[in-house]
Amino acid sequence: MNSRILCDCHMHTSRSFDGSNTAQEMVDRAAELGIPVIALTDHCEINEFYSTGYCSSVPMAWKAAHEQQERQSGSSPEVLVGIELGQPGTNYELAERVLTAHEYDFVLASVHNLLHMPDFYYLSYTEENAAFLLGHYFGELLNVVQWGNFDSLAHLTYPLRYITGEFGIRIDLAQYAGQIDEILSLLAQKGKALEINTSGLRQKIGTTLPHFELVKRFRQLGGRYVTVGADAHCTKDLGTGIAEGIALAKQAGFDAVTVYRRRCPCEIKI
Repeated sequence: MNSRILCDCHMHTSRSFDGSNTAQEMVDRAAELGIPVIALTDHCEINEFYSTGYCSSVPMAWKAAHEQQERQSGSSPEVLVGIELGQPGTNYELAERVLTAHEYDFVLASVHNLLHMPDFYYLSYTEENAAFLLGHYFGELLNVVQWGNFDSLAHLTYPLRYITGEFGIRIDLAQYAGQIDEILSLLAQKGKALEINTSGLRQKIGTTLPHFELVKRFRQLGGRYVTVGADAHCTKDLGTGIAEGIALAKQAGFDAVTVYRRRCPCEIKI
């Protein structure tokens, strides 16, 4: 067993529009890598639930993950059935219905785009519009945290993957310190986790999402739980950067990373 990769709690299978491998292929690769615990967290974009077919893909993703959970019962890796719930703020009633339709171990919440706009991946950026978009993005994240029916907030600084990583625009997050502190404080108060998303370590941005200082700030504001996920969309990326993410969590003051079983936090000491 690879003790440095204690878990990987963010990955996508071919049941996500951008995933390449089946649930079984992801699980088998995790077994090869010796990862003890994984969470299969296929996409559910609430704002596109009917228009882009998530109404069909979400039940199929749950079924595939549940089958792997049963297949792996008593062996390694332990498979947790998860979901990444994108843009729940566009329709909280629908988001609630999605989460009650099936039993999940783990719910990630995320914001990939603003209302009536495409994913941040597809936008072009200047220093002016980046500042405007980030302000609205953090505002929407705060709304999601206020809603609160999730376990971990995914990739807090997601737009920087493209603003800085792809367009080379450096952002001083100090101008958003008030908004970010409000998000992190509320996460801590509600007993929610902050995700350390390690995808940026294999991408041009070269940092975790969020980076170390924000993880440390979460701890200073009373945050107890962090989850770690590679955000892999293929077997090649599964587990990448996890050891570094766990080391970052420890450096930021956390003595454990968290996995969720039936929506309950379970800490793994580091």
